[in-house]
Amino acid sequence: MPPDRAHHEVRAPDDRPGTPPDTRRWQALTLLAVSVVLSMSPWFSAAAVIGQLRAEWAVSESASAWLTLAVQLGFVVGAVLSAGLNLPDRAPPRTLIALGSLLAAAANAALLIAPGALAGTGLRALTGAALALVYPVTLKLMSAHFTRGRGLALGVMVGALTLGGSLPHLVNGLGGADWRSVIAVTSLLAALGGALALTVPPGPRAAPPAAFRPAQAWQSVTRGGVGLATLGYLGHMWELYALWTWFGVYFAGVLSGPRAATDAPLATALVVGVGALGCVLGGVLGDRWGRVRLTVLAMLLSGGAALLLAALSWAGAGPAALLTVSVFWGFWIIADSAQFSTVVSEIADPAYTGTALTAQLALGFTLTALSIALVPVLAAAAGWPAVFAVLAAGPLLGAWAMTRLGRHPDAARIGGGRG
Repeated sequence: MPPDRAHHEVRAPDDRPGTPPDTRRWQALTLLAVSVVLSMSPWFSAAAVIGQLRAEWAVSESASAWLTLAVQLGFVVGAVLSAGLNLPDRAPPRTLIALGSLLAAAANAALLIAPGALAGTGLRALTGAALALVYPVTLKLMSAHFTRGRGLALGVMVGALTLGGSLPHLVNGLGGADWRSVIAVTSLLAALGGALALTVPPGPRAAPPAAFRPAQAWQSVTRGGVGLATLGYLGHMWELYALWTWFGVYFAGVLSGPRAATDAPLATALVVGVGALGCVLGGVLGDRWGRVRLTVLAMLLSGGAALLLAALSWAGAGPAALLTVSVFWGFWIIADSAQFSTVVSEIADPAYTGTALTAQLALGFTLTALSIALVPVLAAAAGWPAVFAVLAAGPLLGAWAMTRLGRHPDAARIGGGRG
């Protein structure tokens, strides 16, 4: 595999000789954060217009749920293939991001001519698979720009994505938008995000292309400290997307009035969107306190909020109290997310950092598919308090794994405070 030829073909504005290093890396972060939000916009597009798609294709609510789940599963398949082929470590990162963005844009745009829900579900899976070339690779590319302040940099990246994830709920709460327009616009945005990624220069710590070693995909996330960090990440992911996916349904039941159709999406936008601030604070605290301490704190607070919400729901508390606890949960549920990736970028084999990041995300999103599918079954059988109690088990297990990582020899290589 040749070196990153794009480095010689495209000179980004922040790559001018004489530009201070701190300026260059923060300019690169800004460009890449905007790029990834634009590129990932097709992920969120169907959620904004799911009701209209159900009507357009005459499908049931349960069948339409596959439109959301298909993106997760497609991402998993794409990430597994990418990690198995070591693509993030063998190909130029920004080229992969641009390619993944264009493929996602094309698959998303094809929804405009899809004949029905079956074809639409397949296209959503293709969209997720294409985005597996975007999200993990952006984390690797940004890690090459940052050593000091890496936790904050990746926190900003994940925070930007979190904010993007809240926008469909805001659109729904404000009255929705025509589904064709949403699909067309998000497809154009994804293509623009891919083009913007090409302007991001390779980081000064970029590793040379790695050898083809498929076994690295599994070995990189199961051995030593990376294995413990991955277990912590799985605990985090167990609750995250389940809350994001189903909170609107839960809160609409809490409100159960004429305004539930608008107030529940707005409340969901707040619960999800506040996580962007959590990501930034998590990055700051991870760099200052240490990543292990921050992730343990965040997961204990997140798990505690889930248990408190379970108790309040069981006791029949009012919407204001339930929303307050939910916003607190939404803040801390995502505050640690970028720090797991940051830890992997610091202690994984430098030649296969991209493979490790992608494999970790593949495992995490596989677990989200299970928890997303479990929630409605458990809610119907035992009620929402049981759902929240079960979700709390994830971060509590994750906190245990990260505490063990703090005593592992690899902890000495984790940046941010004293770990």
